[in-house]
Amino acid sequence: MPSAALDAALADIDTVFDGFASFDETGCGYCHAPEETAYLRTPHVPIPVDVVQYYLFEVPDHFDDHTAAMRRLLPQAARAMADGTLGAIGYLAHGLSRVDWRSWPAEQAAAIEAFLNAWWQDALTKPEPHYGIDDIFDTCVTIAKNVVPFLDCWGPGPVADAHLAHCTDVWLYDLLSDSSPFSWWYDGSEDAGLADLRSWLAGPGAARLRAQGEPDLAIRAELLALPYDERWAHPYWASASATN
Repeated sequence: MPSAALDAALADIDTVFDGFASFDETGCGYCHAPEETAYLRTPHVPIPVDVVQYYLFEVPDHFDDHTAAMRRLLPQAARAMADGTLGAIGYLAHGLSRVDWRSWPAEQAAAIEAFLNAWWQDALTKPEPHYGIDDIFDTCVTIAKNVVPFLDCWGPGPVADAHLAHCTDVWLYDLLSDSSPFSWWYDGSEDAGLADLRSWLAGPGAARLRAQGEPDLAIRAELLALPYDERWAHPYWASASATN
């Protein structure tokens, strides 16, 4: 069951984005069936979840008004993200990561931000969320273009700590090589996001990993604080733990 906060955030999305549509949408004649495009032009009519998924991850230039289409999809898209019926996430750029939703009217932007925070916090309480915890984080931060709110609310606890260990293990593969673990973060805000993530993992994240009995992950996370050459010249890599 979703948390009360997630239920409230979804209800707010339903209210704020009720009645939106891309009224003049013609879609891509090569990719979009006419009956599918008609859903985008028509408010209030439920859209099949496979059509929601298809349009949510479609490239913007296949729409006459991509921003309007995202507003039309939002109520059903948010619920499908929350209940796991959207299908896979993280395999393509999410449509909300491609629009400047923070420039939308304040009520709309606030509803999206509240949903992302509530969805992430709800996932942290579940040993097996509907999607991989790293995919949920990836989706949230690439839509928000900011990692800090999602790191700040990553509270302690057995489930949240297990998710931290998993995510750290996944992320370090790229971060230690100065690469990005986020496949679909396109704009200049990614550099700041990566810097914030490295700083957090090397400090508070590493301390938590060590406290929960993950010294190897903690040491590798702390290496992120070092310049690239020093990082790879560190004695850790010659230690027995590095070969396990």
